[in-house]
Amino acid sequence: MMTTEHFDIIVIGTGGVGSSALFHSAKRGAKVLGLDRFPPAHDRGSSHGQTRLIRQAYFEHPDYVPLLLRAYELWEELQSGFEEQLYFETGVLEAGPVDGELVPGVLQSAAEHDLDVEHLTPHEAHARWPQYWIPEHYGVVFERRAGFLMVERCVQAHLDGAIQAGATIRTGVEVQGWQPFGSHPQQGYAVTVDGQLISADKLIITAGAWSPTLLPDIAGKFQILRKPLHWFAADENIYGTDTGCPSFLFEVPEGHFYGFTAHDGRGVKAAKHSGGGVVADPLNVDRILDESERGEVQNFLRRYLPDVDADSPEDHTVCMYTMSPDSHFVIDRLKLFPGVAFACGLSGHGFKFTSAIGELLALLALDENVPYQLDLFAADRFESG
Repeated sequence: MMTTEHFDIIVIGTGGVGSSALFHSAKRGAKVLGLDRFPPAHDRGSSHGQTRLIRQAYFEHPDYVPLLLRAYELWEELQSGFEEQLYFETGVLEAGPVDGELVPGVLQSAAEHDLDVEHLTPHEAHARWPQYWIPEHYGVVFERRAGFLMVERCVQAHLDGAIQAGATIRTGVEVQGWQPFGSHPQQGYAVTVDGQLISADKLIITAGAWSPTLLPDIAGKFQILRKPLHWFAADENIYGTDTGCPSFLFEVPEGHFYGFTAHDGRGVKAAKHSGGGVVADPLNVDRILDESERGEVQNFLRRYLPDVDADSPEDHTVCMYTMSPDSHFVIDRLKLFPGVAFACGLSGHGFKFTSAIGELLALLALDENVPYQLDLFAADRFESG
């Protein structure tokens, strides 16, 4: 098998996770190549749309917290080498039924990991933030060490750092597939890129919605969902980032909704986390505004953020969630090809972790010690029997 070039590691997909894996691999001295179909910090996948929430008391499962705390450290380190601000600590206001999923989960993670959160009554929350309306029977938690990341800036910062550390990045190329290089996995792997073979000792697959096509053994486990994001006009004196207004995450009868303070001249951004239409082909996702989807968000805002002008939408965009069967991440090596590390199925809540997931993948690829318990993320949890 003839190849044109050889690298220590090839990273397939350079979005949120891949840009971080590229950076952490190069920083550790690996000769690394990053490949992507689209230009840097693009809007075709899952890592775009201005902002992403970041929070510590993780209602989804307490076992995420150690990885999340490492992510905070790594975002701070990344910021030191990047001029534009990456993280804005607005705090996050979380509200929902006292016997629901969100508030009990937040309190459980906070208790298990001794995290700084405030447990409030709706009356106390409204006294501090009158721009929010919360039903009297709801539980409320405020996380101070939380806020949002500027998503495109974060991707670009990782890519810039990777290049400075010696990485090679090629965009506008199509990866047709990969195969073992020779008869034994230790001989490495060959990746077909625009019809040319490039070899590497190890592979890291971080292709988001395209990952299932590159991971055929587990491809049938994942579902791609279309997720619209919306911006609405709002008074920055009430909902602006610098006013003390927190970002938010609410569990209500219609589903989970989240959003962000008005920032950089744009209004309040809000979206529905639950639900979403199934995407058959990530290259042809429908990006046209759906009035019924926006209507769900408008109805939420009218009830719970009454000072937002829900009747004055400003913008929208569409991203994708790659959902695992249990909505937990899949971070692992392929059983038959242990030189292939991958992360997929981040299920719409992964961006805040990307600084740490990229480091974790670099450690897996370089056979270095992994300081986390990864059972929650193991691919074999979906095996029957």
